[in-house]
Amino acid sequence: MDPISLLGFMACTLTTLAFLPQLIKVILEKRTRDISRNMYLVLSVGVFFWLCYGVLKNDFPIILANSFTLLFTTTILWYKLRSKEEE
Repeated sequence: MDPISLLGFMACTLTTLAFLPQLIKVILEKRTRDISRNMYLVLSVGVFFWLCYGVLKNDFPIILANSFTLLFTTTILWYKLRSKEEE
């Protein structure tokens, strides 16, 4: 793997994995009170656009990272939207 691809792979791995602790916490605790709905909404739309960009450019690291990130962020957003907690 060339150095630039390795850099991209490391970046996509770390930025994607950064959402796992929050996702696990939300799933286990079923609490989303301290999470910003609007932030996750905007982030999920942005990640979706990154995924589209990766598909159009046929860039596997971008496709892979943003597929998982979109799954993680939309799951957190889904829990937030269905939450009965007060904002």
